[in-house]
Amino acid sequence: MKKNTHPPYQEILFVDSSTGATFIIGSTLTPKEKQVHEGKEYPVYKTPVSSASHPFFTGSQQLVDSEGRVKKFARKYQKKQEEQKLQQEKIQKAQEELKSAKKTKKKK
Repeated sequence: MKKNTHPPYQEILFVDSSTGATFIIGSTLTPKEKQVHEGKEYPVYKTPVSSASHPFFTGSQQLVDSEGRVKKFARKYQKKQEEQKLQQEKIQKAQEELKSAKKTKKKK
């Protein structure tokens, strides 16, 4: 077995950035920031959502979005819809022009 191929396994303090809830889990993450929790110093990893803030676990219908990802997705989706609408309008306009061109040819 090769030596020094795996990162060290250690206890990490996870902090939910939206609620401030903290919990300790063993992980191979190697964050540089450290924090004292219950008299012991742990490496700290900040997570945007955990079981303390996720609507499924809290039972609330309100979505906690501390990083603005929902708004970003909504804007992106709205842009896509607008682009599709413009494209459909262009296609309809082109079809109407084709029909009117055919009608004028038939009249001649």
